[in-house]
Amino acid sequence: MLPSHRTRADTQGAPEGFAVELGRDAPLKLDCGVTLGPFTVAYQTYGTLNADKSNTVLVCHALSGDQHVASAHPITGKPGWWHILVGPGRPLDPSRYFIVCANVLGGCMGTIGPSSVNPETGKPYGLGFPVITIADMVRAQAMLLDYLGIANVFCVIGGSMGGMQTLQWAAMYPERVFTAIPIACAARHSAQNIAFHEVGRQAIMADPEWRGGEYSLHDTTPRAGLAVARMAAHITYLSEAALRRKFGRKLQNRSAFTYGFDADFEVESYLRHQGITFVERFDANSYLYITRAMDYFDMAAEHGGVLAKAFGNTRVRFCLVSFTSDWLFPTSEMREIVHSLNAVAADVSFVEIETDKGHDAFLLDEPELHATLGGFLNAAAEKRGLA
Repeated sequence: MLPSHRTRADTQGAPEGFAVELGRDAPLKLDCGVTLGPFTVAYQTYGTLNADKSNTVLVCHALSGDQHVASAHPITGKPGWWHILVGPGRPLDPSRYFIVCANVLGGCMGTIGPSSVNPETGKPYGLGFPVITIADMVRAQAMLLDYLGIANVFCVIGGSMGGMQTLQWAAMYPERVFTAIPIACAARHSAQNIAFHEVGRQAIMADPEWRGGEYSLHDTTPRAGLAVARMAAHITYLSEAALRRKFGRKLQNRSAFTYGFDADFEVESYLRHQGITFVERFDANSYLYITRAMDYFDMAAEHGGVLAKAFGNTRVRFCLVSFTSDWLFPTSEMREIVHSLNAVAADVSFVEIETDKGHDAFLLDEPELHATLGGFLNAAAEKRGLA
């Protein structure tokens, strides 16, 4: 049975999901040295927890994701961001697993973040919110599972930043994790990726409506800056081949150049649409904080520069997946993780999937990914004794 005192969140917190207050008795100690508590975590669940609580799958979301992994988004109305993988008859089947997904620390869909009200001031934290790390996100998730009475998870899975969290889970709580599936990620954020994040942050902070991070006090938002940040980031999620196949140099609703700066090309219109729609559902300050958390991520640095030491004598069963056209998190970075796991004799499988869809392939209909996950999970479930 789940705790009976969890509550449906209000529309200003985590719409159409659950929210819980954590850290009142034992605050969360952040890597920056600040203690946080009490604080709210918003989450969503799918399926039913079995009698011995052995069927939990923790899904970790990426930078622009949230807890609505398989249900309609309460703001946009669009299907959950991983509904392709989570659902009846799919690799993550709620009839078999109890699936939990929480909005990350620093987020803007109900979990405490810079848009949350600081109880000491009665105003949104803004830049007064403490800087957080991937490890902080994972510690908050662990506290959520403790609250739900779940000591161990059958699987932790995620792509991109969700993959970073998955790796951190396996390193920090190996005794709690049976299997880990990091997808399209790396054990450290590269200089190139930090550079792209900095472009996005500077776009936000250069917007006059950012107001030093206190835009909500002025009843405004840095829409233009956040939209540009999203546009720049979205380019990195695609591949050149995918852009060429989808758009090429096709014009947008016209037969000739306008000789101006409207969206002449379809790809321009597409990126502008991505920026505009993102602004409707995401907080600009959260974008700053979450990208910074990704920048700070470096598992080897935490262990004297030796990544293998992060995993020790782990008993976690790993399945790592990368994509040939992913230049944001290339296969070479995933192979570094595989080699480190091999160095400690870990149980590890690795698949590089041939696709031209780029980094976003983990979110799309990619049959080989679905087959890989289904096969790995079925074999692990058999070993775990899950029906």
